Amino acid sequence: MARSKSSKRWLDEHVNDPFVKQAQIDGYRSRASYKLIEINDKDRLIQPNMLVVDLGSAPGGWSQVAAKLVGHKGRVVASDILEMDTIAGVEFIQGDFTEQAVFDQIMATLDGALADVVISDMAPNISGVNAADQAASMYLVELALDMACQVLKPKGSYVAKLFHGEGYDEYVKLVRESFDKVSVRKPDSSRGRSREVYLVAKGFRGA
Repeated sequence: MARSKSSKRWLDEHVNDPFVKQAQIDGYRSRASYKLIEINDKDRLIQPNMLVVDLGSAPGGWSQVAAKLVGHKGRVVASDILEMDTIAGVEFIQGDFTEQAVFDQIMATLDGALADVVISDMAPNISGVNAADQAASMYLVELALDMACQVLKPKGSYVAKLFHGEGYDEYVKLVRESFDKVSVRKPDSSRGRSREVYLVAKGFRGA
């Protein structure tokens, strides 16, 4: 079966992508690892000994970076609907964090501790229908923000992937209501033609 032009372009891009090649050399599970590394270099969010919650963590690129940054005395609690292979220093809960049973499991794993940072690189399964994809992506980040507000300690930080489009401005406004400082980042490792950006929110005001 002949590949469509767009899937061929993606494949060519992927094969020749320096970040894909670098991920293989560095042992990261995805090129997305470099997005978090870049953001953290700039914003200094994740530090040694911190507790980080990673939402939508599979295949584990962000969890790998977070685990390295927090070190042996820190903790990373990750969750995804999909399976994720074990990562040293990462406690993984499989399931939909918006379901009560999975939420309870995450809370039990946190065991009363509040997170210093909540990170989310989640994106919906792409249907190709822009309006539907945008709505699905906004729904996910709204849920991620709700979760962050429940588990973050005061002055904590939040990072989430966002796509420009319907609902974007309203969401940024919503985040500003709960955090002292909100910035938008477009890491070099994010493909230029992608509409994705990363919202970095610092100084959580408390639930």
